[in-house]
Amino acid sequence: MSSQFQHVPSHASLLRGVSAISPPPSSSRLDAIVVPASRPNLQRVIALSAVLSVPLVALCSRLAKAEKVAERVEATFGARALIVDVPHGYQLLGHRHLTADASFRRANAERSSDLSVKRNIGLVLAHLRHWNKILFIDDDIYLSQRDVARFSTSLDRHPVAAMASKYFPDNSVVCHARRMAGFAQDVFVGGAVLGVNTQHPAVSFFPDIYNEDWFFFARHAAARSLPKIGEARQDEYDPFADPRRAAHEEFGDLLGEGLYALFNGMPGWELKDHLKVAASSRYWQLFIEDRRSMISETFHRISAARHRTISQGSSAKRSLLRAAEQLELITPDLCVDFIQKWQIDDNRWQQIVPRRGTVLSERDAMDELDLTNWISCGYGTALRSSGSRTPSARPSLMRCSDP
Repeated sequence: MSSQFQHVPSHASLLRGVSAISPPPSSSRLDAIVVPASRPNLQRVIALSAVLSVPLVALCSRLAKAEKVAERVEATFGARALIVDVPHGYQLLGHRHLTADASFRRANAERSSDLSVKRNIGLVLAHLRHWNKILFIDDDIYLSQRDVARFSTSLDRHPVAAMASKYFPDNSVVCHARRMAGFAQDVFVGGAVLGVNTQHPAVSFFPDIYNEDWFFFARHAAARSLPKIGEARQDEYDPFADPRRAAHEEFGDLLGEGLYALFNGMPGWELKDHLKVAASSRYWQLFIEDRRSMISETFHRISAARHRTISQGSSAKRSLLRAAEQLELITPDLCVDFIQKWQIDDNRWQQIVPRRGTVLSERDAMDELDLTNWISCGYGTALRSSGSRTPSARPSLMRCSDP
């Protein structure tokens, strides 16, 4: 079987390394650090933003509550933040992507995540506030001041830049199982630490699927021009604690790995050329067959291993079985359908983002986004103000997309 139809253990060839040496002075600083928060303790990133004197945007849901985060900001010397409660089911700009269709939700095992929505809010908010450079940081990441400085410098020259979380590997459940089984398995860069120059025309959006970050920077990965800033540290977790996690990831992992296998196997091609191949049911039939064999191989290798505890091996095998069951529900035609609708969504995204030159206040930006529960605050509470729903006669700054 040709290599582009097979799982690739490393996509490092798609990256452009950035020196870990202290960067030269940047022509501009970061405008904001954006955290899609679902956990309550954001003290690490609050402290980092305060030391750097970079405003924090905390987009909160689940266990992260705006009022609680505001209390931490107000107790941290030098901190400033815009803290937003993102309601369940929120649709950005009243727009629904085609890649959020019901057929894809079933393929995602009814996965429920608002991570993509929060990151897209961050992109649109940057346009509304006329921010040029933002840094996305997940709420379970450790990052140094020097890392942030390298991001700012890199974004002077590149639309996006990212880090890899290797100290605790940021992999899918299946890839964690591959590593447990003794197979080679690298860690690619991801959205956990991702810098974006929002004014660049090549900036895309985050679809609602696992590996949404891989789709976001696919154009740059295909061109082998995606800057890797370095390596970050992520909090540890048990990837096999809940087998449903593997089912929720399977569709996005299949699509992401299949697309990036093409990037690896066909150097020198443009993204449009890769997408022509990815529009073939035959391609996905072959890649699904390889993934089915790869999951089975991993399962049997873990079963045969004697150095693992019974509980470790059993939980990993349960997760692999759930991934395999979910894979059987995914057809080649469904993969082609997603790839095609993702391209349509990307074109529409360029139409609905705010026009260039937009500069709104925090309150007007929140009104434009129809986000009603937010707090703007700073150390000592002097900057604190709360959001409220206020009717606006100002015409919308958003472009209309095709119905």
